Amino acid sequence: MKFSLLRETLLEELQLLQGIVEKRNTMPILANILINVSDSDIELTGTDLEVGLRTRVGANIEEPGAITVNGKKLFEIVKSLPEGQEVRVENKDESIEIRAGESEFRILGLPKEDYPQVPDPKFEKNIRLALKDLKAMIDRVYYAITQEQRYYLNGALLSLKARQIELVSTDGHRLSYTKKTEDGLKPEREISVIVAKKTLSELRKFDDEGVEFDMDDNNLFFRVGARTLISRIIESKFPNYQAVIPKDNPGRLSIGRDELAGAVRRVSLLSSERSKGIKFTIEKNRVKLFSSNPEIGEARDRLEVVYKGQDLEVGFNSQYLLDFLTAIDSEKVVFEIKDENSAVLLKPDPEEDLTNLYVLMPMKI
Repeated sequence: MKFSLLRETLLEELQLLQGIVEKRNTMPILANILINVSDSDIELTGTDLEVGLRTRVGANIEEPGAITVNGKKLFEIVKSLPEGQEVRVENKDESIEIRAGESEFRILGLPKEDYPQVPDPKFEKNIRLALKDLKAMIDRVYYAITQEQRYYLNGALLSLKARQIELVSTDGHRLSYTKKTEDGLKPEREISVIVAKKTLSELRKFDDEGVEFDMDDNNLFFRVGARTLISRIIESKFPNYQAVIPKDNPGRLSIGRDELAGAVRRVSLLSSERSKGIKFTIEKNRVKLFSSNPEIGEARDRLEVVYKGQDLEVGFNSQYLLDFLTAIDSEKVVFEIKDENSAVLLKPDPEEDLTNLYVLMPMKI
């Protein structure tokens, strides 16, 4: 195995692989990436057995071959080299030698036969999504994925229907739902799968016009240009989210998004560090915010609003509110409220290009 390429070209691909390779060292080889050099290009592969990334890059190839080496160390070496340099890589026994200018490195490796098998997709379903839209949807559900203990909630439910894509996440305290019309989307049957949080995180790093989607019995595949992201399907039943979304909350409160976010940030400074709770006193055309911490003090603020409904006091986790307010782009936000004990429905006003509903459970303060 012997090849050379520009530092920046190799560095870009190694950077993406850093989010994939196993950090915990449960299996030493999972800290490695597989370098597979053919006559035409270089294929780099990383996996933690749950999520994998395979990427191809062109290079000046002198000899084909394959080996696995520590992904973090290879990245750090290439990153340390001066910009614009040509990187020359050669396989010597069970190691690789890296040269650039006067710099030389040797990294010990492991044979490719020891590396876990990463599935190969066929991409025969002809499902292509707009990457910009998918990333915007991920941004609106990602923050509500916090339940690592309940593995079926450590991801988002992806639904692909005729001309429509949906993404839903929940952690039991709140739920975020987003929907987008995709005119060219025509799957043979409706697809509904749970996509792991790590996979969603990696998809956010890609830049291109579109992403191709495929799946088999055990894996999901997302191809963006020369990069293919492989994700094991989370085998479980996602909660019935449609039953959670309130449909008959009579109270309606409209407020400027930036104004509310600013007030929540200020008042939350003196909230309990554990609960992050703030109390809303909602009256006609105004809302008062209050927080207190017995060890520090208390904070108050007041905002003018448009509100139709009964007066009430209700508590919210300030961080949960800010997660939603910072993810959307609209000038205002609408709260649909029933009472101090029932779930509240929040949505952008006016609605954005993609539908976004946020269900938030109140808290006792």
